[in-house]
Amino acid sequence: MTDSPATPHLTAAVRNNAAWCDAVCRSHGTGGTVEGDVWASALRTPPLYPDAVTLSPTATPDDVLPRIDLSSPGASVKDSFGTLDLSEAGFAVLFEARWIHRVAAEPAPPRAGGWEPVVGAERLRAWEAAWSGDGESEGLFRPALLDDGAVFLAPTATGPLTAATHPVTAGAIACPGAGAIGVSNLFAADDDLDAAWRSCLEATDRLWPGVPVVGYEHGDDLAAALRQGFEPVGPLRVWLRTDG
Repeated sequence: MTDSPATPHLTAAVRNNAAWCDAVCRSHGTGGTVEGDVWASALRTPPLYPDAVTLSPTATPDDVLPRIDLSSPGASVKDSFGTLDLSEAGFAVLFEARWIHRVAAEPAPPRAGGWEPVVGAERLRAWEAAWSGDGESEGLFRPALLDDGAVFLAPTATGPLTAATHPVTAGAIACPGAGAIGVSNLFAADDDLDAAWRSCLEATDRLWPGVPVVGYEHGDDLAAALRQGFEPVGPLRVWLRTDG
């Protein structure tokens, strides 16, 4: 596999995402550690979150595999530079994506219906239920994240905040770190990803003026992000181990 140069924009995206993964894991009591070129958790991480994240294109399988739980199926590795081959260890590529970066922009004036941070455990549960697509909250995103720097964004609501009167119709997670704001889990109930990105970026520009935005996407989500001013800065792969 070819090397993926660790440019400053790419490095910021990777390290921001690793910090977010660690925050989610710590909220579940399974936080990881950084050693050398890898962040990893010795315990199985929450659903949808990797057991390890490479932080440099020089990381090797020997840097990753001894630090994660391979005793049962389900281990996953975020190959942040697309440079690993984990097939001999029973892994297969789950998906490929592109890291993205957007330069800081001048904040736009607040507008009706703009996105604001979610406040409180009840509203966070409503946010997760809307994001999940099935109206259920499984407790993946725990209230401790609200005290750990993560900001869950959703359209502004007025009046009593109940799921019935103010359902969450769109949103994203914004996480500051590594000199950037990492945006993930962007969604829109009406599937208008362009409008969702515009609202999200209006919020991040206002909440963190002068700070660039990073993340990763693939497919239609990537296409929408690129239309809103992001640039692709590098490849990534997520590997999943199905063999026990």
